[in-house]
Amino acid sequence: MIEPQSKPIKEQKILVTGGAGFLGKRVIAQLVASGANPDLITVPRSQSDDLRSLAVCARVAQGQDLIIHLAAHVGGIGLNREKPAELFYDNLMMGVQLIHAAYQSQVQKFVCIGTICAYPNFTPVPFKELDIWNGYPEVTNAPYGVAKKALLVQLQSYRQQYGFNGIYLLPVNLYGPEDNFDPRSSHVIPALIRKVHEAQQNGDRTISVWGDGSPTREFVYSDDAARGIVMAALGYDDPEPVNIGTGLEISIKDLIHLICELMEYEGEIVWEADKPNGQPRRCLDVERAKQAFGFTAQVDFREGLQNTIAWYRQHAA
Repeated sequence: MIEPQSKPIKEQKILVTGGAGFLGKRVIAQLVASGANPDLITVPRSQSDDLRSLAVCARVAQGQDLIIHLAAHVGGIGLNREKPAELFYDNLMMGVQLIHAAYQSQVQKFVCIGTICAYPNFTPVPFKELDIWNGYPEVTNAPYGVAKKALLVQLQSYRQQYGFNGIYLLPVNLYGPEDNFDPRSSHVIPALIRKVHEAQQNGDRTISVWGDGSPTREFVYSDDAARGIVMAALGYDDPEPVNIGTGLEISIKDLIHLICELMEYEGEIVWEADKPNGQPRRCLDVERAKQAFGFTAQVDFREGLQNTIAWYRQHAA
């Protein structure tokens, strides 16, 4: 039997890896809003704290009550095709060693953020958590997905053998203000927003988009994802993984048309059908999160896109 954390949240020392990033900033804000003491929250920085080193993991885990592991080497289809070995090695080594160090340091709870890329390529929609082992991930992001999925096995085995309280969450594709808009590594929403914005700035009447537009994706606003993560950190202690999402899907074709509408761009979409589509469909079953710790997404997709577009336009210069 795993004992729940004995300290109230305001007294817990909390380590948030990736806490300076897009999602991490929002997770820390949600922790503070939930009563955590900001002076007791530590954010390791990659320049001085390389989590691929076991010694570094041991040092940053020492004395912590709660660890939320958000840090990841991640990107869109382009980066996954260009650097599969780096994505596999970096994500596996960071996670495996940090979990082991947390166990050795007697950390009371470990929250591991997995990835939608861990699901098999042809998973029945909506994706149920039980489906995660029913096949191999989509090939373009398999090294990343397999590395992150291995951490679920580690947490479950450490729970079984050592009684270590680790939970595993599966957020769907994130988006929101302060996302990564670098075209070399960004995901689909920031990539498309930037592409439309630059077409408008340059007076271009066409934009090109990878694939044929048929795949579907589900997206969760960053503030919603952060709230779900913190709710799980405070209220979920079971070994089964949990999806964090909205349960709503949209095709890439409909997505780019919606972005063009919101940005008032009337140019033509040119589909690069020789480029990969990625996984055919992504849409989560979100019932377990609702039942287990009361999480449901709140931000409307159109509203979230408008917020993201407004932020990018303000900061694009």
